[in-house]
Amino acid sequence: MTTGRLSVLAMGLMGLVLAACGKFQDPTFEEVFDADQAEPPPAREMIAHSPTRNLFWGDLHVHTALSYDAYTFGTRALPDDAYTFMKGGTIEHALGYPIRASRPLDFGAVTDHAEYLGIPRHLAGEGRDMPDAKLLDALRDGSPIRFSALYLRRVLGDLGASDHARQARFDRVELQHVSTSAWKRIIDAAERHNDPGRFTAFIGYEWSSTPEERHLHRNVIYRSSAVPSYPFSSLDSENPEDLWKALAHQREQGMEALAIPHNSNVSDGLMFRASTYADESLDADYADLRRRSEPLVEIFQVKGTSETHPSLSPHDDLANFEIMDEMLSRDVQPSQVRGSYARDALRTGLEFAHASGFNPFEFGVIGSSDSHNASSASEEDNYHGKLPLLDGSPAQRLGIAYVSERIFRVRAYGAAGLVAVWAEENTRESLFRAMRRKETYATSGPRISLRFFAGWEYPDDLLDGDWLARAYAGGVPMGGTLHGHAGLQSPDFVVVALKDALGANLHRLQLVKAWVDEAGTSHERVIDLIDHEGTDQSGASSLSTRWQDPEFDAALHALYYARAVEVPTPRYSTYDAIKMGIEPLEPAMIQERAVSSAIWYRPR
Repeated sequence: MTTGRLSVLAMGLMGLVLAACGKFQDPTFEEVFDADQAEPPPAREMIAHSPTRNLFWGDLHVHTALSYDAYTFGTRALPDDAYTFMKGGTIEHALGYPIRASRPLDFGAVTDHAEYLGIPRHLAGEGRDMPDAKLLDALRDGSPIRFSALYLRRVLGDLGASDHARQARFDRVELQHVSTSAWKRIIDAAERHNDPGRFTAFIGYEWSSTPEERHLHRNVIYRSSAVPSYPFSSLDSENPEDLWKALAHQREQGMEALAIPHNSNVSDGLMFRASTYADESLDADYADLRRRSEPLVEIFQVKGTSETHPSLSPHDDLANFEIMDEMLSRDVQPSQVRGSYARDALRTGLEFAHASGFNPFEFGVIGSSDSHNASSASEEDNYHGKLPLLDGSPAQRLGIAYVSERIFRVRAYGAAGLVAVWAEENTRESLFRAMRRKETYATSGPRISLRFFAGWEYPDDLLDGDWLARAYAGGVPMGGTLHGHAGLQSPDFVVVALKDALGANLHRLQLVKAWVDEAGTSHERVIDLIDHEGTDQSGASSLSTRWQDPEFDAALHALYYARAVEVPTPRYSTYDAIKMGIEPLEPAMIQERAVSSAIWYRPR
């Protein structure tokens, strides 16, 4: 065993000594999953085609037992289970209790890691196709010391000992068929559950490059059933530019796909750095390949927010939201902030556009969960964690069953997020087109409806009556680009937000503006369009406005995106604390939000 592994175990044993003795009562295990009593997905109505777009909700980032980390940490549910959950059915959590979302989703994708796909499950054998009984018994008995000891010995020890063996086993030709069969299982599940007009199941996977523990992962989503015989993985190359080239080659063969970066917050500045993977200067060809390959970026998910960071946006009083800025490394190093967040990258893209005429960072945004439970864990009052043996119960998430905060970072995890898409109909083709044109937005979990348009000389009564057709005809929606206009006045910006029907009222409606000055240096500003602070802090069920920028300069590159923010509500950890009968952790309350894709302004 390596010195690093010994230090981790020693740290864990120290935590055992400090852990509270005795038992705790975790209500998680009071309800046991009964397959005969499990509720199936509800019947769904066909959603009619709409030329002004319908709003569809989804999760494009869900793992099952076919992912090496999900299986190792207890997950046994498979792609069919994941789609059953997305469609509103009840499934079994790996710790043995039933889980069900408050509402079904409209679309989703199973995105298991392409690396070692299905292999740990295969090597364990069918006799191990249930979670570790002794570990679960230790949790049910309420013994943090017993659980922690079993966890350290059986999970961390196994992981550390098997790294090289796993690689060697994977390289054996006779195991390649295991991963190929697992990929076919993912494809077949998506085909079975795809129900055009009612529920869309995309075929996808995760490309999981982590050079020197820096997170460069991408989810790859295919438009149709035309997919490769096996995915391009980080075992083929850790360089994202090679992934883009592989996807370009697949497109030439009729396999249309896009890649979605996620967790740039823990990339140590590598996700959006202003140079290539080989540290060479960017050029127009690079920008074009990246834009075609990655029109979207995931900014909300369980492992933190990647919209912006307080140190990058010191004048944004809402920037400090679900921040997780430590790398996913054993020595817990801070992740470099510059180059790790979406708003910073969008600003860098404007600087390139001004100086060089091309923009490598012209992307829209989404949220998704990154659940490893074959589920979508985005509801604060119905949260069931990311990895079962790490955070599958309130006692684990609150640290009662843990041995060391340095090993387990789950207190920084959040119940997030979802992707919202404005598309004509609920089909693979329509949703994929919307994602390509970036008519999408991200939420931290609530289903806030958000519309954002910009146009030249909208009529004064635009928001009266049936306004959407006129908004599309006279301008562009989120994700679009406005080109220079003969006049010098500002475009009209129109933002309309409606609260989640089951959620909290809206507190603020904002625009985030980024622009470059004449020297090519980027700046940002957060504009409060409507703010209930100091007036009616109970918020409103809907907020809408039309706005022009008094500081607009027609000669300069700029972008704008909308943000709708709820009134404060309890964080999932507060619900957990109430269940466990202890004081809530800080932050006890959060302000959930929706963030739109940008609208770019390009000078003549």
